[in-house]
Amino acid sequence: MEKATLDRFINVYQTLNKDNLQLLDDIYHPDIQFADPLHAVNGLEALRDYFKNLYANVISCEFVIENTYSKEENAFIYWTMQYRHPKLKKGQAISVEGHSRLKFNDDKIIEHRDYFDVGAMLYRHIPVLGSAVKFIDRRASA
Repeated sequence: MEKATLDRFINVYQTLNKDNLQLLDDIYHPDIQFADPLHAVNGLEALRDYFKNLYANVISCEFVIENTYSKEENAFIYWTMQYRHPKLKKGQAISVEGHSRLKFNDDKIIEHRDYFDVGAMLYRHIPVLGSAVKFIDRRASA
């Protein structure tokens, strides 16, 4: 994998929004296998649909790339996602740290796996559930 391929991935994610999802075609293999803690999808069309639904429900979503590491056909991207959702935290920004493991086939990504704390991203910001999750967090760390 060339550095230009990884740079292209980073550039797409730093500009991706609901109006330019066709950019996914530039970085992903048609047989992409994508997974995160909430979903798993196979194939580029399913991935486009997944992102379409994600971006339809958020006010904004941006990725700040903190660090990268690559070797042969694998890459690891460490990032902070900042997003705003109208039904979470009263539409205020939520920050979530995570990382992605990518596997390349030629110059396209064939496997993409995201790792992040779902509680920090979602559960802590749902009104009733958030209070319960925060209570459990406090009890577990006491």
